[in-house]
Amino acid sequence: MENNENIPQEPIIEESIPQEPVAQEPVAEPIAPKASPFADSPYVMEAPASTQPQAPTAASKPRKEGRGRKVLKTLLASVLIVALVAVSCGFTAFCVNRRWEDRNKQTTLALQEQIEELKQEIKDNSYTGNGNSISGTPVPVEGLTPGQIHAQNKNSVVGIANQGITTNIFGQTTETASSGSGFIISEDGYIVTNYHVIEGATTLTVITNNEEEYPATVVGYDDGNDFALIKIDVTGLTPVKLGSSDDLIVGDQVVAIGNPLGEMTNSLTVGYISVKDRDVTIDNSIINMLQTDTAINPGNSGGPLFNMKGEVIGITTAKYSGTAVESIGFAIPIDDVSQMIDELLENGYISAPYMGIQITTQTDGIGVYVYSVEANSPAAAAGLRKGDIIVGLGSYETPTLASLDKALRNFEPNDTTTIQVYRNRQVLELTITFGAKNPSNS
Repeated sequence: MENNENIPQEPIIEESIPQEPVAQEPVAEPIAPKASPFADSPYVMEAPASTQPQAPTAASKPRKEGRGRKVLKTLLASVLIVALVAVSCGFTAFCVNRRWEDRNKQTTLALQEQIEELKQEIKDNSYTGNGNSISGTPVPVEGLTPGQIHAQNKNSVVGIANQGITTNIFGQTTETASSGSGFIISEDGYIVTNYHVIEGATTLTVITNNEEEYPATVVGYDDGNDFALIKIDVTGLTPVKLGSSDDLIVGDQVVAIGNPLGEMTNSLTVGYISVKDRDVTIDNSIINMLQTDTAINPGNSGGPLFNMKGEVIGITTAKYSGTAVESIGFAIPIDDVSQMIDELLENGYISAPYMGIQITTQTDGIGVYVYSVEANSPAAAAGLRKGDIIVGLGSYETPTLASLDKALRNFEPNDTTTIQVYRNRQVLELTITFGAKNPSNS
């Protein structure tokens, strides 16, 4: 047997049996703070707090105190912000309020200026001065009602009865009777009416509102303007107040009071001004008239036309009659006769331009035919002759008698102008100085 002690032996390698790894509890590593996605952000994401309660350490106390200071700072900042916002809002409100006050003041001043301008414009232009409103609105602004006008003026309007005698071509005489109206202009009995109301009268009688009758005399008249002034011997009468017809505008409300049909004393009618400055031809005379739709009937002639202040602005004169025609009446503007009233009261007659000729209208309408020239008259001094045809006076053409009559109204006694006449197939220009028309040469 061999001795194997000295024989080296290979080491015996024990085959290891693989074993499954034992799962070990992972060791929790401290979580680092998560970086903010915003580079400059003051905030960081903190690690979740440990589930195991930890005793406060000395390092935790300063952190708590730091939070308190932060809350206090935040609170103070919030209070400061609120205070700043409140002050800002108050200041803004003050500025806005001040701005609106300034704007309101400016607007008020602007409106006041516009109102004053409008008042002045109304006074200067649109406002009639007779109590009517702007642009002829029929409702009075500061005026009277028609009933008030009637109550205040019924004792100033009178009826006039005309008894006359006419003679026909056979020499036969006939008594005539007509009636009209008038209005008292003085407490001692002066009365205005139309000339055609007193024309041809042998007896004039005035009937007042209380049915008293008084005989009347003629003071004077202007037949070309259909105007007359008469008088009764009575005192203590109630006169009307005269207004201004120039202040009227189309559309102004007016009131007429008169004696229609000679029976309906103190009847009132209401209407409006339809047209101003209407030329109306009456008996070869052109008369400037107010046109109105106020009812004017026979017997109203010579009566007053009132504005809404109760002032007389016209003398009702005529009504246009015809088939299918209604509400076309006329009145003489009071401003056109006020000077005549003054002249009649002062002189007893109306002074007007006087030429001293007898004339008629040519049938062909080329001019006014002169068939007589008075000796030593203004016409004779100017060189007018019988047979001349007057075709112009001054700058006015005179193809008709009415047009010559209208042209004469633009001149006063003693005025000098040219007169154009057709003679021997040519037109001559003469110079004439008017005389004064009075009872001795009328």
